[in-house]
Amino acid sequence: MEQITSFSGSTNQLPMVLQHVQPEQSGSKTFIEANTVDIPFTEIKEEHIIPVFVKDNEPLISHAEFIGAAAEITADIFHGERILKPAVRLSHPIKGRIPDAKDKPAHMLLDREKTIYYERMMFVIEVPTIQDVVDGNRLSLTIGGVKTYNLDNLYSRAKSDQHFKVFVGFKNRVCTNLCVFTDGFLGELRVKSLDQLKASIQMLIAGYNQEQHLYQMKQFAENYITEQQFAHLIGRCRMYHHMPVEYKKDIPSLLFGDQQINTVVRDFYKDSSFSRDSFGNINLWKLYNLLTGANKSSYIDSFLERGVNAFDLVNDLNHCVEHKRQSWYLN
Repeated sequence: MEQITSFSGSTNQLPMVLQHVQPEQSGSKTFIEANTVDIPFTEIKEEHIIPVFVKDNEPLISHAEFIGAAAEITADIFHGERILKPAVRLSHPIKGRIPDAKDKPAHMLLDREKTIYYERMMFVIEVPTIQDVVDGNRLSLTIGGVKTYNLDNLYSRAKSDQHFKVFVGFKNRVCTNLCVFTDGFLGELRVKSLDQLKASIQMLIAGYNQEQHLYQMKQFAENYITEQQFAHLIGRCRMYHHMPVEYKKDIPSLLFGDQQINTVVRDFYKDSSFSRDSFGNINLWKLYNLLTGANKSSYIDSFLERGVNAFDLVNDLNHCVEHKRQSWYLN
């Protein structure tokens, strides 16, 4: 297993590297499905308009700049590794038209008269030469991020912070499920400039402990729950969101809704890779992948938080099973 190299150089001097990454895209299957479309990076860079701050018409950091910054830093930190081109998913299109076409019927608009940008975007960049195996599943290092313009205050008098989410973790190449845990995730990243964004991405990757992350996931494969415990877990998951707030304070949080829990139950019986065994038992690595697989139906703005929540929940279950402690979800 190759070690992640820390990087202490200035991000201001990073070369533009997107043209040098491998032509293969990061993930031949979809890493997120709900309400999203797959659009090439070149189209985003060349054709999508960029929102601005209303007061002074200064542009926000664009989706293309965000993706490009992450790709540059990834290529610099992991110099010599094979890096795939970004896979990008977008949702919530904001359509418009140029002034000269303001009176045209929609069906008569020419392509050059249309404008568009997408309010929400998520991308992943895969480094397939940095990999390991967990319970027979090959995982590869993956860096990515989320941008949702709806979080930015475009009408403030002063130029306000812009909001981003970035992560570094692993992707399960069997199913493209993303494995993200707390130490590899910045969910409340606020910056005012592209340089600040680059510095934050660099610090996250340099501080990420891949060995600890992999060790914890391998531990999941060593412990299992019975079908009866799984049934109890599902019942508790359905109860959680309806409980009074004061009852939840000592219980590990759950961000998954009924739709995702239904998917987990279905796949417990039917998934070709992560279903129960012939005795009805399921190891916690497979349970974790049932949750991360169900997470693909989440919207972009909640996807990463639910991914981290899946890890935290299963990690807590793993400690309870391994040390024979009681868990509210299982007992």
